[in-house]
Amino acid sequence: MSSNYKFRNPSGLYFVSFATVNWVEVFTRMLYFELMIECFDYCRKQKAMEIYAYCIMPNHVHLMFRSGREHPAGLIRDLKSFSARILLKAIKENNQESRKGWLLNTFRKAAIKQEGGNQYAFWQPYHHPIEL
Repeated sequence: MSSNYKFRNPSGLYFVSFATVNWVEVFTRMLYFELMIECFDYCRKQKAMEIYAYCIMPNHVHLMFRSGREHPAGLIRDLKSFSARILLKAIKENNQESRKGWLLNTFRKAAIKQEGGNQYAFWQPYHHPIEL
């Protein structure tokens, strides 16, 4: 996944956007919105991600960041992987999620298309960073 990201300057300030598969509107639910913010906090504290701004839209995220320790591509890979696990778990466990079956089926079908060996794919694979 990290090969899709072309970060020329490892210490640079970058703007990235990443979307849910099929542009599924996940962040219309406050629970998932708040979990995404917690994922940012985790990366900020555990991965030394410096977050300057973010915008969480119903089906995608905009992020302005700098990497404090590791290569930015690895940091974004880890953020997407961690957030996908957290969000998929929340969807599975949310008994009030009226779209649970449809969401999980959509993420399952996307995983088959991406051929990554995962049961579910939450994020679309390709995004291009912009150095600021």
